[in-house]
Amino acid sequence: MPESKWEALSFKVGSVFTPASPVSEETLFAGRMEQLQRILDAVQQKGQHAIVYGERGVGKTSLSYIISKKVRNPNGAQVTPRINCDSTDNFSTIWRKVFSEIDMIRDARPIGFQLSIYQESLKAADLVPQNVTPDEVRRMLSLLSETSMVIIVIDEFDRVTDQDARRAMADTVKSLSDNLIGATLVLVGVGESVDGLIGEHPSIDRALKQIKMPRMSLPELHQILENGANLLGMTISDQAKMHVGVLSQGLPHYAHLLGLHSARVAIECRDMNISLDHVDEAIRKAVADVQQSLATAYTTAVAVHRKGNIYSDVLLACALAKTNTFGYFTATDVKDQLCSITGRDYDIPSFARHLEDFCSEGRGCVITSKGEPRKKTYRFVNPLMQPHVIMHGLVNKRIDRVQLERAALFTHA
Repeated sequence: MPESKWEALSFKVGSVFTPASPVSEETLFAGRMEQLQRILDAVQQKGQHAIVYGERGVGKTSLSYIISKKVRNPNGAQVTPRINCDSTDNFSTIWRKVFSEIDMIRDARPIGFQLSIYQESLKAADLVPQNVTPDEVRRMLSLLSETSMVIIVIDEFDRVTDQDARRAMADTVKSLSDNLIGATLVLVGVGESVDGLIGEHPSIDRALKQIKMPRMSLPELHQILENGANLLGMTISDQAKMHVGVLSQGLPHYAHLLGLHSARVAIECRDMNISLDHVDEAIRKAVADVQQSLATAYTTAVAVHRKGNIYSDVLLACALAKTNTFGYFTATDVKDQLCSITGRDYDIPSFARHLEDFCSEGRGCVITSKGEPRKKTYRFVNPLMQPHVIMHGLVNKRIDRVQLERAALFTHA
C-alpha cells in the first residue's frame, strides 16, 4: 500500500477510536442493547419516563447521544433536544436550556392595517417565562407533542446541587405522567441509585423506568474493537481483543484508548492486523498519554517516602481485587491480590494503614470507603484510575498478562 494511504489510515484511526469524547455516531456505537431497548420501551408508552444511572465512565453519555438516532417516528416530526447540566443550574435554567434547543413556527400579523398573515421562527424558550415552573413545562411539552414525537435527554443531572431543582424535576415527571403528555423525559447521571439523583419520591416510581448502566461485558468491549477495526479495513486477533477487554475493566474509555494506540502501532508496523504485540506497545503509549489529572493522582498515591514502600503494590492489588456490583472491595480481597503480586504472605494489619492513607488527602483521596471499622469496603473514587493502575503494573512488570486474566475471572463476582 502506498505511504500516502498508510498516513491517511493513521489519521482516520482518531475518528474511529475516540477515548476523549462520547460516541455519537450509530456506526461506532457498541453494546448496551438491553439498556437502549428499555429506553425505547419508555418512549413508546405514554406517561413513562426513564432515568439512566451508574458509575462515571461506563458510557451513559454515549447512550444518550444514540437515543435520538434509534427512534423513528412513523407519523412525522421528532423533537429530540439533548442538554448537559452543570453545578450552577436550577430548574429554570435546565428547562430554558432545553427549550432553547427547540425551534418553533407561529403565525404572526405585520404591524399596521395589512390583513396578511406570515409565519415567524422562534425558540420555545421565547414562549416561557424566565422562572419556569413544572406546570409551564407540562403545557409546553403538551403543545409540542401535538405535532411531534418529543424525547428530551438531560445529561449530567448529578451535577445539579440545587435540591429544589431535583424536587421540581420529580414533580415534573409526575405531572407529565398523570396527564399522559406524549413526551418522554430521559434523565442521565452518575449515581449508585436513583435516590442519589432525584431523591426519594415514591409517587413517581411507576412513571420512571430505572435503568442502571453496569460496566460493559467482555463481548461488548470486543464489539467496540471489532467495529473500529472493520471501519478501518483492519482485523484484530482474538488474543489482542481479550487483553484489551480484560484491561479495560468494563470501561469503554479504555477500549477506545487502547484500540486507538494498538491500531496506530500496527499501522506504524505496516500491518493490517492488530496483534497482541501491538497491544503491549499500546499499553506503554497509553500510560504516557493518560489525562494529566489521572497521572498526578497516581503519582501522589504511590509516592515513595522511604525504603520498602509498598503503596504501589497495594494500589495495584486494589485495582485487581474482586468487587461487588457497585465496585466495592474488601481488605480480604486486597490481601489475596497483594500476596499474588509480591509472592509474600501479607496479613491485613500490615497494609490496612495503606488503605486508609489512599482515602486521605495526603495520598490524593484516590479511594473512598464506607462502613464501620473491620467491616469497611473500598472503591476507587474515579473508576478510570483502576485500569491506569493495572497498566502501570504491566509496564513495570509487577504483574503479567496471565495474572491479569486470572484476576479478571473474579473481579465482578
